[in-house]
Amino acid sequence: QVQLVESGGGLVQAGGSLRLSCAASGRTFSRYAMGWFRQAPGKEREFVAGISWSGGNTYYANSVKGRFTISRDNAKNTAYLQMNSLKPEDTAVYYCAAGLVAGTRVADFDSWGQGTQVTVSS
Repeated sequence: QVQLVESGGGLVQAGGSLRLSCAASGRTFSRYAMGWFRQAPGKEREFVAGISWSGGNTYYANSVKGRFTISRDNAKNTAYLQMNSLKPEDTAVYYCAAGLVAGTRVADFDSWGQGTQVTVSS
């Protein structure tokens, strides 16, 4: 497992942008697929975006496709989520996760960060 720490959340107006970062500890970061999930109050945690260990494959939830971009820098042990054209319905706690399988389910990921709050005002 790896230890993950998210940063970059905050309050932004609708239409604005934020960039989330996920810093990983350990030397095995490049072995893991990475994912971003979010959880709004009263709702289940949902998949947002994922990236393969090499960064060669990325995939997104339909709700964010075309607005969000996931990327990673294995030399810096960091994954990113660039969020553009934010909407109030994007408001949630965002979590990064690491797993050996590039999936979309919570169960596909073994390590989780503590989460960072993203609030989009209308």
